[in-house]
Amino acid sequence: MMSLLVVGAIIVSIVLGYRFKLNIGLFAIAFAYLIGCFGMGMSPKEVIATWPLKIFFIIFSVCLFYSFAIVNGTLEKLAEHLMYRCRNVPSLMPFAIFLAATVISGLGAGYYTVLAFMAPITLLLCNRTGLSLIVGGMAVNYGALAGANFVSSQSGIIFRTLMTSSGVSDNQAFINALGIFASTLIVPVVVLAGLIVVGRRRGSAVASLEHIERPAPLNREQKTTLTLTLIMMATVLLPPIASLLLPGNAAIAFVNAKVDIGLIASVFSVIALLLKLGDERQAIASLPWGTIIMICGVGMLISVAIKAGTIDLLGSWIGTNIPPALIPVAFGVAAALMSLFASTLGVVTPALFPLVLPIANTLAIDPMIIFIAIVVGAQATSISPFSSGGSLILGSCPDDRARAGLLPKLLFRAAPLGFVAAMVFNLLLTFVF
Repeated sequence: MMSLLVVGAIIVSIVLGYRFKLNIGLFAIAFAYLIGCFGMGMSPKEVIATWPLKIFFIIFSVCLFYSFAIVNGTLEKLAEHLMYRCRNVPSLMPFAIFLAATVISGLGAGYYTVLAFMAPITLLLCNRTGLSLIVGGMAVNYGALAGANFVSSQSGIIFRTLMTSSGVSDNQAFINALGIFASTLIVPVVVLAGLIVVGRRRGSAVASLEHIERPAPLNREQKTTLTLTLIMMATVLLPPIASLLLPGNAAIAFVNAKVDIGLIASVFSVIALLLKLGDERQAIASLPWGTIIMICGVGMLISVAIKAGTIDLLGSWIGTNIPPALIPVAFGVAAALMSLFASTLGVVTPALFPLVLPIANTLAIDPMIIFIAIVVGAQATSISPFSSGGSLILGSCPDDRARAGLLPKLLFRAAPLGFVAAMVFNLLLTFVF
């Protein structure tokens, strides 16, 4: 009974958040309090302790450092240079958009930030060159997602933290996150290549891009910010990679054990402030507070669900009612349907990741395959106009007429195409690997 109540609370939180355009995390906090204290006999102190402090600290500290590159224009300028370099190969413009969005998002800008400043540029390019709005929209959305999934970028860090919170070791979580990043690179490349080939057969060519003006060079602050970002990424990535390559080396194991991306990002934020790379207030104001509240609020409700035994119950039901070979695909489908209306980072992965280890251990399935299937499935439908990616792209349209024309294209063509591609990939992942 209590498990049904918790599942109902999660669904109601999503519906209320979607209906009233309010943060789902706030509804989740309220339900965690009501169910935890008055339904399960928890004390208020125990309910407050379910706030995922580690996830909060990591997202806060990492986003704070990356925000300097956003507020001083480093990432936007870098995107302009990447697009300019590709002006001589207009037929490959979808890949140029995808590459630019991936690099900028992978350097720490994150999914929402990249879409916010690259979606208007992409739609403008589509209008000037005749590139399909669907192809352009999918390229920028795929790129923003793939880059953010990199192990040291926002989504990758959240995935790693959620995995370690559910019992996966740090090294294995790092490997799983690399698998997620690689998978979300492969699917877009295949889809975009297919769309380009289909476009050529239909005779739709992209116009010349020679009119794109050369962007201004990076200034001192932007060059320093870019250098500092690359140094931080190397500091975070090299120890775990060295530990995987040389597992018996005591010195590397000692250094790797002391690596924490949240604490390292905090040190680099102080360096950025001392070098005057950006205004402290602007940097803090640009943090994705809505996303942080949603992830942590839903995390509280998920913790209450774990205490109520809901996760074990769902895992048991899935393990006995779905053939083991179809478990990853089933998780991918469930994640894709949830992602139509809810955030991948804030709702889908916090709700589904805790189920993975118990099911994988019971049915002898590689957990990494299920983790990958969940993320690939969830991000397949993020371009839906009712999800975050599609809504940001629609918001970038210059007027209501363009918005009204793009909405059905995203809903009935881009989202189904992404869903089919993701499910085919998950099937191959399950039965080939």
